[in-house]
Formats: sequence, C-alpha cells, structure tokens
Amino acid sequence: METNTIKLTQFSPAAGCGCKLSPEILREILTPVEIDAFEDSTTSLLVGNSSRDDAAAVDIGGGRALLSTTDFFTPIVDDPFEFGQISATNAISDIYAMGGHPTVAIAILGWPVDKLPPSVASKVLAGARQTCRDAGIALAGGHSIDISEPIFGLAVSGLVDVDHLKQNNTARDGDILFLTKPLGVGIISTAIKHGKAQAEDAELASQSMRSLNRVGPTLAVIKGVNALTDVTGFGLAGHLTEIMISSSLDAEISWSQVPQLPNLEHYVGQGCVPGGTGRNHESISRHLPPLSEMQRSILCDPQTSGGLLITVQPEAVEEVAQVLEDAGLACSPIGRLRKQANEDARLKLSD
Repeated sequence: METNTIKLTQFSPAAGCGCKLSPEILREILTPVEIDAFEDSTTSLLVGNSSRDDAAAVDIGGGRALLSTTDFFTPIVDDPFEFGQISATNAISDIYAMGGHPTVAIAILGWPVDKLPPSVASKVLAGARQTCRDAGIALAGGHSIDISEPIFGLAVSGLVDVDHLKQNNTARDGDILFLTKPLGVGIISTAIKHGKAQAEDAELASQSMRSLNRVGPTLAVIKGVNALTDVTGFGLAGHLTEIMISSSLDAEISWSQVPQLPNLEHYVGQGCVPGGTGRNHESISRHLPPLSEMQRSILCDPQTSGGLLITVQPEAVEEVAQVLEDAGLACSPIGRLRKQANEDARLKLSD
C-alpha cells in the first residue's frame, strides 16, 4: 500500500476523543476502586482521580507540585503527521488545564503492523515531536505494541506552583464562563471519515486541534480564575456538568455566545454526528434542559484537543478577556454559574 494513499481515519471505529468511554460507564468502572483511593500514605497526593480532574498532582515540596497525565486515541485525521500533532497537543493540554508547565513527554503507540507500514507510524511520531518542540519539551521515548487498530498518545509530566494549581471542582457562585476554542471538531472529523467534509472546514478543525492551550498557566495566576478544565471527549455539556456537580452549582449558557466552527448545521443535516454524542447526552441528560437536535449535536459533541473552560469571578472578567484576546482565542463570556437550586445540578440554555 502506498503511504500517500492511506486514510488513517478508515482504521478508526471512533476517532480521537470520540473513542473515550462515556461518563456513565467510566463512573461504573471507577467507583468500586475509588474507596479510600485518595488516602495514599506513600505520596503527598494533592489531586487524584476522585475529582475526575485533568491530571494527577503530587506535592514535591518547596511550594511545587508534579503533574502527571496520559491521553491517547485512534486517528482523527488522515494525515499521519497531523494525527501526531493533534494527539500530542491533546495530551499536553491536561498540564496546561491544571495551570502547569509541561516538562517532558513519552509516547504511547499501538500499531497494526500487518495493515499499516512502519513508515506511517514514523510520521505520526514526527508530528508529535514537532508539537512537543513547540511546547518547549522533549519527546523522550515511550512504549509500542502491535495491535489491531492504530492508537497514539503521550504521557506527560509538568510542574506548577501549588498556589496556582487549578482544578475543575473549585468554581464559585457567580463565576462567569469562558471557552477558548470553537466546538464542532467531532462533527467535522466524522464528516472527514465519511468523505463529506469540505477541505477548508477540515483544515479549520485541524488547526484548532493542533493549537496548544499554552494560555493555561497565564490564566492560572490571575486572581479570580477559580476553576479550569479542558473540553475533550465528554463535550462542553459533559465537562461543564462535571464542574457543576463537583462545585454544587447550576449553570446558564447563552447559545448564541458559544463559539462554533462554521457549517456545522450542514454536516449535522448530513448525519455527520459522532456516536459519542448520544452516549454523552444519555450520561448527563438529567442535568440538561430540552435541546434541539442541533444544540444536542454541538453541546455534546466529543471534542479532541478542545479549548479551556474557565470560571472567573466577575471582577476578573475584563483581565481574562484581554489575555484571551491577546492570545487570539475566543474571548467573550458564554454564561455563568449559580448556586444549585435543586437536588441535581441543572444547566439552563438561553438564546
């Protein structure tokens, strides 16, 4: 097979973060093993799995914490170099979302050597190495296996001042919400897989997924930035619901203010909706208002290497908006958080 004719997405049953387990299934797996998991006497664990946060954090003394994360998935674009870039960007984002600076990465590669030439895997690694270089870190080795479908990702370490460590469960009543990247990469990626995506739309989605969330550490030091997470496989609604539940808050978002990639309505009409969208919606439906097909398709769209979701006290909104604008990111508020009114946290959607 000629390497320039290979379409990697044809080897993906679910592309990118769309292959993640749903929040409900993940809870079913993790709950039985989480009893006393936080009480680990062998380490000074600051953040573990109990909060479903982006990375683990361990106190290493001197006011510093070590961050550790991993992320990998099946191909979301056909070009192997871009697949490597997107996978690396997505994994490194977990460090940025905790307010940290990445320090080193190692690769996780699963490759069907009977179906895809090793030279294609080499291009994937080259793309990841380029992104790591852009982030100022080394891709310093890794591990590989022969497997039925291609997967790639990174394990990434980072450092953060404990005082600036950000989590997804520390939002407050009255916080304003920001989202730094447009939604819809899951929809566009599905259109690519089905051969229905326009070249310019595919390129916009790829550019978004390859864009590092390097603004995270800058946001983390701003007084009034209370919670931070990145929007990935659970979609905006899923990751916002995690913030709401863990902080005992309701949320209201303005549909017209949610940043979106162009032409999503066209692709949804063409049936280009990832399977993960329905699983995401089903997992959190009790927290959501009635949604139109379009609203459900976008708010629950599994994002790969999505933007940062930020909760900000009102007095810090102007400063945060300026930082985002200077970075060329979406900089308009999309909603706010309120004290939880009922037993279940609820999301309200306005025009």
